[in-house]
Amino acid sequence: MFTTTGSRGLYKAPLSKGLLLVLNGLTVMLTLLPQYQELFEYNLQDVIKQHQVWRLLLGRLVCLDVKDAFCSSLLIYNFRIFERRFGTRKFASFLLGTWLISALMDFLLAHAFQFLFEYEVEELPAGLLAPVFSLFVPFYLSIPRMPVTQVLGHIDITNKSLVYVVGLQLLTSSSFTWLLALSGLLSGGLYHSNFLSLQKLLFVPVWVSRIGRCCLEPLFSSSEPSNETPLGMGATLDIQRQQRMDLLDQQLLLAQYNEARRNTRQQQEQQPGLLQWTRLFPSLRHRGQNRPPMQPHPQAETLPETHPETQPPLLDNSPVAEEQVALLVEMGFSRIDALEALRASNNDINMATNFLLQH
Repeated sequence: MFTTTGSRGLYKAPLSKGLLLVLNGLTVMLTLLPQYQELFEYNLQDVIKQHQVWRLLLGRLVCLDVKDAFCSSLLIYNFRIFERRFGTRKFASFLLGTWLISALMDFLLAHAFQFLFEYEVEELPAGLLAPVFSLFVPFYLSIPRMPVTQVLGHIDITNKSLVYVVGLQLLTSSSFTWLLALSGLLSGGLYHSNFLSLQKLLFVPVWVSRIGRCCLEPLFSSSEPSNETPLGMGATLDIQRQQRMDLLDQQLLLAQYNEARRNTRQQQEQQPGLLQWTRLFPSLRHRGQNRPPMQPHPQAETLPETHPETQPPLLDNSPVAEEQVALLVEMGFSRIDALEALRASNNDINMATNFLLQH
């Protein structure tokens, strides 16, 4: 169950939808026409010795194994949340940058393996596998971890567990998929950290993005799901499933928030003077993109010093780490909302993210 990204299908994710349709369609076509599969093999030795550079393009796009295509499609569908948060152009730039970096990494890792074990890597699994594995880097760093249940009373099952299981299944599909996985993780880490300003060097130009928006986006865009039809009164199975998944997402977020609230109350009882969450609820629930920062009440200074407990805590006095604020802003939230959520959660990035997603 993919609870991390919600259940709104491929709405606002035209690039993910295009990759799923085009690449899986080519996989099915090559399965029916096996005589053309040789053109899409990812053979490193043909690239090096026979200078068949075109194999880097064909061999690193289309999966020849149906199981690889299925697992990578599940991962692309789950990682569509990054296209929604950052926009199609930035998501496409990440895929393009990691695709180019991983192509170089493939050759470096293959030569290193040959040097260490005296074994020549001739052919690697075909498909868009390395960029898919690279998406695990922002997935691990940016998506909050929410516990769902426990197995045997000790092993936590979270909203991210199934994604890692699918990635492990893809990792074990063939003998050298681990090389592509390592290449993808390295390239994803380098591009995500902007090593040597890679994000400024490898990106999708604005004019290419405009052409894609005009020509391709109308073909692969999805309409916003409608929730107006009530359950049990003629609603389709897709709408029913979508509404149930949305309800489950909300329940998971509320459960984690309530648990964090109880823990905060217990800490406040043990350590007086901590920030109280209940006094921040009105400002967080009615936040706006253009609302100015909260200012101290003008009458706060006139309160008698003998009753300090009657004065509400000021948000501006709570230190907030700028790197955490920048991370929440990159995820699509406004700076004002990020500041309030981080102050309310004592700089707990996961708790602040969950609260912003819920409200």
